[in-house]
Amino acid sequence: MSESAAVELVIFDIAGMDCADCATSIERVVAKLPVVATSNVSFGTATLTVKPQNPTSSLKELARAVGGAVDRAGYSATMRVDGEMRMGRQVAWWKNRKLIPTAIAIVLWSAACAAAYLVNQPTVSTTLFFLAIVIGGFPIARAAITSLGARRLDMNVLMSISVIGAAAIGEWSEGALVVVLFSIGTTLQAITFDRTRGAIRGLLEGTPEEAVVLRDAVEVTVAAGDLVPGDVVRVRPGVRLAADGEVIEGLSTVQQAAITGEPMPVGKGPGEAVFAGTINGAGTLLVRVTKPASESMLARIVHLVETAQSTKAPSQQLVDRFAAIYTPAVVVSAALVAAGGWILSSNPDTWFYRALVLLVIACPCALVISTPVSIVSAIGSATRMGILVKGGGALEDMARVRTIAFDKTGTLTLGRPSVTAVIPFGDETEASVLSAAASVEQVSEHPLARAIVARALHDNLAVAVATEFQSHPGRGVSANVNSQRISVGGDRLLAELDITAQQSGHVRRLATTYGARGENAIAVLESSHGAVAVLGVIVVADRVRNGAESAIIRLRKSGIRSIAMLSGDRAIVANSVARSIGVDEVRADLLPEQKSSAIASLRARGPVAMIGDGVNDAPALVAADVGIAMGIGGVDLALESADVALMRDDLGSLASLVELAWQTLAIIRQNVALSMITKGAALLLGAFGFVNLWIAVLVDVGTSLIVTLNGLRLARVEHNAAPEDSEARQHASESCIAYDHDYRHAAD
Repeated sequence: MSESAAVELVIFDIAGMDCADCATSIERVVAKLPVVATSNVSFGTATLTVKPQNPTSSLKELARAVGGAVDRAGYSATMRVDGEMRMGRQVAWWKNRKLIPTAIAIVLWSAACAAAYLVNQPTVSTTLFFLAIVIGGFPIARAAITSLGARRLDMNVLMSISVIGAAAIGEWSEGALVVVLFSIGTTLQAITFDRTRGAIRGLLEGTPEEAVVLRDAVEVTVAAGDLVPGDVVRVRPGVRLAADGEVIEGLSTVQQAAITGEPMPVGKGPGEAVFAGTINGAGTLLVRVTKPASESMLARIVHLVETAQSTKAPSQQLVDRFAAIYTPAVVVSAALVAAGGWILSSNPDTWFYRALVLLVIACPCALVISTPVSIVSAIGSATRMGILVKGGGALEDMARVRTIAFDKTGTLTLGRPSVTAVIPFGDETEASVLSAAASVEQVSEHPLARAIVARALHDNLAVAVATEFQSHPGRGVSANVNSQRISVGGDRLLAELDITAQQSGHVRRLATTYGARGENAIAVLESSHGAVAVLGVIVVADRVRNGAESAIIRLRKSGIRSIAMLSGDRAIVANSVARSIGVDEVRADLLPEQKSSAIASLRARGPVAMIGDGVNDAPALVAADVGIAMGIGGVDLALESADVALMRDDLGSLASLVELAWQTLAIIRQNVALSMITKGAALLLGAFGFVNLWIAVLVDVGTSLIVTLNGLRLARVEHNAAPEDSEARQHASESCIAYDHDYRHAAD
């Protein structure tokens, strides 16, 4: 980016941020800078977004000003260049800038205790306690000054006042211990939270920095950032793709876990899309680049996740509002305790000490951190499962959903027809019927024709060359195959041909039987020497997606009470699909706008989630409490209209999402309850003198670490599909790949 280019927003990565209070202080301090118009800090993602006062101002000047302000607060800021999504590499825990003063403070405090209690050297011990307070407390005091400059009372201010007060009344050992315990706690939190924030970092770090491009038939190695749409890239076995593109030559399998979360490699051939960050298998591919690296699907996923992690969930907003009232209230109470003891008591130091204890207890660290750590962990875990969640609000809403409405075509079904049965007549076999039909249909572009050809090629059947092909619109097709006239069609074609009443009746009965299930019965006929005979019937239908029934069973076990289907298809087809997988309620023959009305009526019973393909279901996705777009093909619209996108066509992911949402809400409630109970108990005991300073710090820091670790449990949640579902998905995937591959080669 040139220095003179207009800049709307600049993003900085902040290192070492360990509390939400600190994030607010940094935000206010940076906002006061002359070169900054607005600033916003996301504690969840440790990022600072700045809008420059002058869009054409120097980026170097902005980086110096912002970096200096953040550094004075005790943290470090790294500006992202050209808005790229690459995040700074995670710093090793032993290089954390808080670790050195903490370690020195621990050594000094230990030496001071030895001098005081082992060799009885009070002067030496006091000096060492003082040094421990100064060195270990310097980062705390520096952050406190920043907060006071922003007119805020955060934990650093309260701790600084408490330590200074303890020293003023001669409690040097307790003041030093407060510094040591608090430093240890904040350092552990910073290290732990940095690891959590870095869960998505590995995705982009795996993207190659270079790519091999074919230019004038010569291989040239270029930087991945220099790739432009239209470039042809050679991707060798085991190499990660540098940009999104379309395969133009070669066959291979690609590991797409970074995009879809699916552990099994997916077959790729000419005409199929591939994505940056995915790993090529054993074959070599030529890929035409369709998007620059900065606009790849992977970059968009990381951007979406960062945005989602930075948005505040409703529960977090409630906690923040409570903390904004609670902290000043406790500070005022502490001041009243100190003043009252000074006026009414003969031992004012005791009441002053109790006031200091109340100041330490006043830190709402655990309460404020209880929600964001859970949301960040849950969204990161969902991303690894191939589920993109737009924010904590969507997760909380998902946990409250009791009704899920499904679109049918492309969601509960595969969205493309396939052969489900072949019924041969007379001496014919399934193979001979399929072979004859495929020979005629191979030149047709009709979806049913493609399904027949794909099945024949998948079964390795001979497909003869057809001549004198003729299309009969609305009725069928016919062609000469091996000197015989073969016709393929439905009822209307039967009526035009002279076949026996017995065969005609048999075909019509099959058409009625399969038609009742929403399937198409297609007759295959042979004309020879003026006589017409039915070779057999091929049944073609849009198949129910593998794992749909088991996914619905899992949804019910997860607490979903009602499953509905909204479909624009005929009622007979929709009802047939619903019966086969256990859907409770069917609404068919719906236009897109009518689906929105159906969602509104379902919402009368409680919160509703709608899952569709993200295209014609957009109005219903917006109308639902939680809109879920399924499949990578609908991602563009899903990012706009849906709250959640399932990146792979796996309904089992939906049940995993519900289970994750339940776990997230449960852990948030656990964290908030634990924070409130421990804080309330400590306040009560502290007011009556049953808690001293170091216990107050231990309670505060300990509770913060407990809620952090409890929230981090969500980062370890994995997608646990039933083994049979996994096997079914793998088999279905392999079959579809084979069908598509064979059909393309037949067309060639």
